[in-house]
Amino acid sequence: MRPVSDTRSRLDCMRRTLPTILAASIMLTACTPAEPEATPETTTEAAPEVITDGLPIDAMPAVERTAQTACPYLGTDWVADTNGQRVTGYGTDERFSTPSCVFYSYPEEPQLTVIVRDMATTDDAIAVVDWAAPIDSTEPAEEPAGWSGGRRGGNDTSGALYAVQNGPTAVIVFTNQDQSLKAQLIAEEVIQNLGL
Repeated sequence: MRPVSDTRSRLDCMRRTLPTILAASIMLTACTPAEPEATPETTTEAAPEVITDGLPIDAMPAVERTAQTACPYLGTDWVADTNGQRVTGYGTDERFSTPSCVFYSYPEEPQLTVIVRDMATTDDAIAVVDWAAPIDSTEPAEEPAGWSGGRRGGNDTSGALYAVQNGPTAVIVFTNQDQSLKAQLIAEEVIQNLGL
């Protein structure tokens, strides 16, 4: 059996040192790096692929009068009624991501050329419109809503034109007629028929 004073001194020692040991233990536990949190899996959706034709900004369709390939977004009767000339030949240029359409009447030059450009950027589409309808020689074109560009009536050297863009898409219409309203109506029909 142990003497009481010896047991008491041990208890007193434990009472004094136990809180200190517990505090040190808690502090050491707090300083220990925690388990790394699992990083959540991130999924990224692929951006839609931009299909461009890779042609230069000033590319014009090359369509022979005898091609007779129907335009996928404009009917020949509608073109004849809207542009005011009988259609004697037509064709498409498939080099463009949206085929360009050319319509002929009796003169050698096309009566109507329609170009739809799907560009990589909005700036590229604006460059297409600026090429077709330079600011210094055209009036503003703001139809349909959300589209902007330029228009010009015909003169002694060329017919009317209507060129507009919205985002990375540009629609250019050249007609051998003098009224830019005809070119505008055709551009609006193209935009509607293609769901642009």
